[in-house]
This record gives sequence, structure tokens and C-alpha cells, in this order.
Amino acid sequence: MTGVIPSQTIETMLQTGEISVTDPVSEGQVQPASLDLRLGTVAYRVRASFLAGNGRSVQDRLSEFEMHRIDLTNSAVLEKGCVYVVPLMESLALPDDVQAVANAKSSTGRLDLLTRTITDGGTEFDRIAPGYSGPLYAEICPRSFSVLVRPGMRLNQIRFRKGQSILTDADLTVLHDRSPLVNGDAVIDDGLGFSVDLKPSEGTLVGYRAKPHTGVIDLDNIGHYDPADYWEELHSSDGQIILDPGAFYILVSREAVHIPPAYAAEMAPFLAMVGEFRVHYAGFFDPGFGHDAAGGTGSRGVLEVRCHEAPFVLEHGQVVGRLVYERMAEVPEQLYGSGIASNYQGQGLKLSKHFKAS
Repeated sequence: MTGVIPSQTIETMLQTGEISVTDPVSEGQVQPASLDLRLGTVAYRVRASFLAGNGRSVQDRLSEFEMHRIDLTNSAVLEKGCVYVVPLMESLALPDDVQAVANAKSSTGRLDLLTRTITDGGTEFDRIAPGYSGPLYAEICPRSFSVLVRPGMRLNQIRFRKGQSILTDADLTVLHDRSPLVNGDAVIDDGLGFSVDLKPSEGTLVGYRAKPHTGVIDLDNIGHYDPADYWEELHSSDGQIILDPGAFYILVSREAVHIPPAYAAEMAPFLAMVGEFRVHYAGFFDPGFGHDAAGGTGSRGVLEVRCHEAPFVLEHGQVVGRLVYERMAEVPEQLYGSGIASNYQGQGLKLSKHFKAS
């Protein structure tokens, strides 16, 4: 069957060895349309980010770029501004008709942890070729906060697909007419456009900017940290803010987003012509996100924004990204938010799960 592979098929892939694990699968690791990937026991501090390249293995390249290695067994700090490569507990032996794409998990992106998957022979980040057989590695570069990690932590996730399943704009229009994908008018142009909300219905808080000098964040500590120690609140009374070069922001979409159960979506990479900033770190939206029957009424998309070379004025309602929708091969047996303790169902403007609710 063509489409994104659902949770029940991922379970089968784990049983047949198409996905292999060094440790038993963790509770909640299999998501509706993806599999969380877990850190192994060692991190390699490297001089620079790299791809293995055709005919070369990641281990070969590590011998060129490794500075030192860190035992994660009893936890270790990955420092802001450094690049690390961590072998993952999962490896693949994909059939020739199955490919995969990886992405940072939502909480990872909201902490400005640049986390990408690399493979032997790989020429792109986060893209795994059909029929790939071999290990998986996470490249991790903390951008705003140093973090404490341990083996088994899940910073990124992988989605599998068979064939071509991306919806055309015509397909999206039909789907939106049948089951609205956003509240209000849909901007459909090479995907579903979404805009930034800088005029909240209550108050003037429109986002957060990461502070430059903070303490370490232990990724196992949920609801633990005071946001004021790590974030500056951003307020706007005129529907605009100025993004500072090099700063990292958490903002929210103006639209409530809906992913029907038979579909999955991915936030597409930023297009430079929109402005000198990037809106894309954690990109997967699972079936059931924002779905009324799964408790998702009014779910907004949280935007992880980094400004580049020049200050940039961002205005309310400005289109800043797009969602690309895909068909599921089958409806997953478990939807996002429906009984699986999903952290961001029904969300508005929201920091990662590590921070106390304001």
C-alpha cells in the first residue's frame, strides 16, 4: 500500500528485523506515524558537521573529525555551540520499496537543539534512501542551551513511506472542503500555508526569545524549569516584532491546524525569499493532531524561528511556512493525543515540556 507507514506496521517491522534495536523498545516509542530514535551510550565530539558521502561510512568520517568521545552511561552534558555524533539504538534493513525521513521531535526543536539523522553513504541529512541497510546516527548541536543527556533519550524520530503519497494542491483543496485543515480561509500553494500570530485574543504576549547565558537543561526533567531563567517574554501591541540576527524565538501560528486521521504532515523547509529567517526545526505533524475527536480542537502550530544576517520585521498574519500533507498507507490504530499522553495536543503558544506552565 502506498503512503506513510502507520504504527501497527512499524510494530511489524520491529518484529521482522526491518528495524533492529540494541535495547527493547521503550513505552511510547512507536508513535502514530513514526518511531522515536534513542541515543546510544557514547557521543563523539567532532570538529564540524559532516555527511558520510557515497561509499563511505559514518565511522570512517569519525576517524577524520573526532576530537574526543564522551561516555553517556551516567549522563553527560552536550555543550552549547559544539557538534556531537551519537550512534543510535536503532538500525535499519529496509525493503527496496520503503524509504524514510527523519526529523527532530517537537520538544527538541523547541529547545533549539539542532538534531539531524545521518547514515552510511548518506548525501543528505534526515533522508534515508529506499532499501537502506545499516546503522543510524544523530548529529546534535545545541544552539541556545547546554543539555544533559543519557542513553535512551529520544531527540529525533523517523517516518517510513512507500511510494509517492504527497497531496497535490488540488487534492489539498478537496480535503480542506471536506474536512477543514485550518480555521478560516486556506492558503494553498505548494502545500498549506500558515502565518504567524502577533495579535493574541488576550494580552500582548506573542512569543519568547532564548536568553544567551543560561544553566544546563536536564532533558529528563519535565515541568521543572522556570521559563524566566531561560526565556525573555516578547510582547507586541502593534502586531509586529523585529527579529534580531542570531536569536532564537518561539512563536505560534495564527491558524488552528488539523491533520485528519488518514493523513500525516510535515512542515516544509523555509524558503529564503520569504525573509531572512528560518521557521523549521521540528517538522512532523501526526495523524490526529488538532482533530476534534482526539481532543485537539484549536491546536496551533508552534514556530521555532531563527533570524539570519539582518534584523527582520515580522508582522501579524505574514505567511511564514507551509505544511505538506501525505496520505497514510492505513489509518493508525492510535491517533495523536488520543490516549497516548501527547504533550502538545490542543496547544497554543507553548514552550517545551521541560518548563513549568505559566
